[in-house]
Amino acid sequence: MKASEIRELLKLLDQPDIISFAGGIPDPELFPAAEFAKAMSEAMTGPRASQALQYSVSEGYAPLRAWLADHMGGIGVACGVENIFITSGSQQALDYFGKLLLSPGDTAMVGWPTYLGALGAFNACEPRYIPLDPWSNAAPEDLRAEAEAAGGAVKMAYLSADFANPTGETLDAEGRGRLLERAEALGIALIEDGAYQALRYDGDPVPPILATDIARNGGIENSRTIYCGSFSKTLAPGLRVGWVCAATPVIERLVLIKQAADLHSPTLNQIATERVAREIFDDHVAGLRRVYGARRDRMLAALSREMPEGVTWTRPEGGMFVWVTLPAGNDSAQLLERAVREARVAFVPGAAFFPDGSGRNTLRLSFSCADEARIDEGIARLGRLLG
Repeated sequence: MKASEIRELLKLLDQPDIISFAGGIPDPELFPAAEFAKAMSEAMTGPRASQALQYSVSEGYAPLRAWLADHMGGIGVACGVENIFITSGSQQALDYFGKLLLSPGDTAMVGWPTYLGALGAFNACEPRYIPLDPWSNAAPEDLRAEAEAAGGAVKMAYLSADFANPTGETLDAEGRGRLLERAEALGIALIEDGAYQALRYDGDPVPPILATDIARNGGIENSRTIYCGSFSKTLAPGLRVGWVCAATPVIERLVLIKQAADLHSPTLNQIATERVAREIFDDHVAGLRRVYGARRDRMLAALSREMPEGVTWTRPEGGMFVWVTLPAGNDSAQLLERAVREARVAFVPGAAFFPDGSGRNTLRLSFSCADEARIDEGIARLGRLLG
């Protein structure tokens, strides 16, 4: 295990002259603070106060699980309360997936690049990583043989299908179907990270992989896809409320891990999150889409205006990130040192998102926490460094 480059870069946010495109964090000015203050106050008065401060069940607060079952149904995933498990942020779920599915030497298929936090969670289980490519023609028997030769077995695939961290890209329906077929052929779990699913700014929504799995196999109890969601990007990250939606045998095993880890997620936070989600979730997320969508548009326009020839970038339909590729031979880690020292701009070097440390000529920009004027100025400064 090693320190997260992103967590270290977040320390730069305390320096007011730094324009940071580093942390993929929501804008605190957009938190529904008043609604949470009211919900917390109500949870701490009357008969619910003792419940809010008491030990609780490991599965999570029942009304929140019921709301989430309805929410998942709204995005095409037919499930019941028994298929919902509350975690302390989706990061805890990733940690649990590693413990549940991986032993040292096993093979995990991941995006190339992929979410740095997932690698941090899985690394503790000492897996071998291979690229998860929906368009690969590699035969399942060959993948199994390679995994066995490396000392383990292919155990899981992990991806963020919507507006992925770090690339911002979305996998289309055909690609999702191919990955599901690959997982079925290998007999492995397919982990779908839906942290950014609600933050679509344009384009048509693509059904979650879990929805396709359910439709193909006759219900969630026959599915192999494990959906991981979070309120961190929509309501508030500091409360650390996430969830897993999966077949009940998976939920039952995750409950055992949680009982050994922290017993249950904070009840007060769950009560407040349920109240706020039930009252304002859809309207609040619609407001986030307007603000973040405008910032994405501003960053894409600034990149088109300021970047020199040879620099390319993704054009995400949602989420918080733009992925930039520099001409071959550039090192984004070295560029970051110069950017902070000379231009007072921060971003995340791309190599951190590759299990093998490749991709040194790539970098991740986040547009969620910078206003439009700072986006213009920050990209202009980067352009001058690269020019």
